[in-house]
Amino acid sequence: MPADLAMWADRYEVIILEGCDGVGKTTYAAALATGYGYQRVHADRTPEGTDLFQRHRSILTLPGRLVMDRSFVSELVYGPLLHGRCRLTSAQVAELLSMVNTRHGVLVHLHATPEHIHARLLARDGAAPTLDELRAVVARYFVVFSDLARHVEVLTVDNADSSAA
Repeated sequence: MPADLAMWADRYEVIILEGCDGVGKTTYAAALATGYGYQRVHADRTPEGTDLFQRHRSILTLPGRLVMDRSFVSELVYGPLLHGRCRLTSAQVAELLSMVNTRHGVLVHLHATPEHIHARLLARDGAAPTLDELRAVVARYFVVFSDLARHVEVLTVDNADSSAA
């Protein structure tokens, strides 16, 4: 892994791993849970009708060291791209980011080229979105993280040369 997990563990109580499917979030989350005592939470897409804000708010109030394998950030990326809207308001996102800051947290943007992600997903799952779809997701993550970095610490990790997926 190209990231310095020991440094992350020394500095952050909450680590939120985000990025396109197949970029290595689960691999990093497992390493942080196993090697550094983080409680691991995997956040799948919250079904329609569920209060997404309250779900993520309750996760961020869990005690102790926490590593999230996906989070509310995914909604900011995939919601508009796949569903035409984000289910979180700006005020709700601001409150969640404030909670991350209060917990000495960090957002980690794991990324790779669409070509690397495509190959990983094909090898792992036997299927993958098109390269154009992946380009749109990767580009949207960069836009979202650029905005979020004005409010919370963001680490960007190029995971293209890693075997993590």
